[in-house]
Amino acid sequence: MSAMKLAVVGGGSTYTPELVDGLARLGDQLDVAELVLLDPDTERLDVVGGFAQRILDERGATTRLTLTSDRVEAIDGASAVLLQLRVGGQTARAGDESFPLACDCVGQETTGAGGLAKALRTVPVVLDIAETVRQRAAQDAWIVDFTNPVGIVTRALLQEGHRAIGLCNVAIGFQRLFAAWLGVAPDAVLLDHAGLNHLTWIRHVEVAGRDVLPQLLSEHGDDIAERLELPRSLLDRLGAVPSYYLRYYYAHDEVVRELKATGTRAEEVQRIEAELLEMYRDPALVAKPALLEQRGGAYYSEAAVALIASLLGGADHAGAHVANVRNDGHFPFLADDAVIEVPCDVSATGAVARPAESLEPLYAGLVAHVSAYEDLALDAARLGGRDRVCAALLAHPLVGQYDVAETLTDALLAGNRAFLPWATS
Repeated sequence: MSAMKLAVVGGGSTYTPELVDGLARLGDQLDVAELVLLDPDTERLDVVGGFAQRILDERGATTRLTLTSDRVEAIDGASAVLLQLRVGGQTARAGDESFPLACDCVGQETTGAGGLAKALRTVPVVLDIAETVRQRAAQDAWIVDFTNPVGIVTRALLQEGHRAIGLCNVAIGFQRLFAAWLGVAPDAVLLDHAGLNHLTWIRHVEVAGRDVLPQLLSEHGDDIAERLELPRSLLDRLGAVPSYYLRYYYAHDEVVRELKATGTRAEEVQRIEAELLEMYRDPALVAKPALLEQRGGAYYSEAAVALIASLLGGADHAGAHVANVRNDGHFPFLADDAVIEVPCDVSATGAVARPAESLEPLYAGLVAHVSAYEDLALDAARLGGRDRVCAALLAHPLVGQYDVAETLTDALLAGNRAFLPWATS
């Protein structure tokens, strides 16, 4: 595996030290000669970048770190471009998670009306960046998308013919948790993790050719239910482990009541980010702080490094990863160009979904419903227009009612006009 240049779009994120730490620790998997952090917020980039350099130095890594706000400089010659940007920053996220609550709809940055607002802001920016990748990155460079909503953003990239794959850390989090409970290495645990991004169920957990999910549910079901904030009885009924994002569907009204009473996740994240950035300024800090775990993105670095190594590292690094890829008949009830999140065999030729049993009707109906919404959401993000936004909300299973969709449409557009040139008053 030859040394490469890796560019991170949104390099000023407080997530970035997690990634840098992983690159430094896992250099045997991925030989990165140059890591470029790209961010338009140069003050924040300097803080995060300074801490990133100390992490590299502390671990004795030879990777050269470059900080820039110049997109062409960052992407020029890169073998892989990792997207972790947030258009509008945490202020926009706070809006996404607040305005739906007025209609008694869940406020969340990737689900429902808030997720649509984020998609509308994000897709045009990502497609513009992807054109720079097409023109200036290394031949056959990969775009790895960690930017939410991952399914919609990845679908936009693939529809435009970009070499792109979506990444989420939900699956690797469960894999590491189950491995610890079972007392085995994480790589020994294979998950049948199926659905759409942020809408998945783990139906089997294979260790040495045996499905140990019944054992996990029997021995740790109460712990899993507590982590998901869902009833143990629901897990027993499903016989599966749902993504924690499914709580927004399975306990929607309960979540809305909680958010109205205690505030949104965005408010908590803003506090955590402010504390993290203050910590990053400390020249004595050379290792990622424990507080970073509360920011989210656990095991993000391991997932990203392993995936990019399989895509770019040659035959020795090919492996199985849960990723977001084109459906291409995997789930016959979805369009071929839908993006699904499933275990894939990943190599230098790309990612191929592993054969798996069909989704049960209990899951397939919701997956088909949300996938249809994603199709309309992408249409609205690419083409604009109030009617397209309203149609997407009307199609979402957490909205559905025409009067609610109309009200949410007006609130969404009013709060995002600065990012949507077509959204005139």
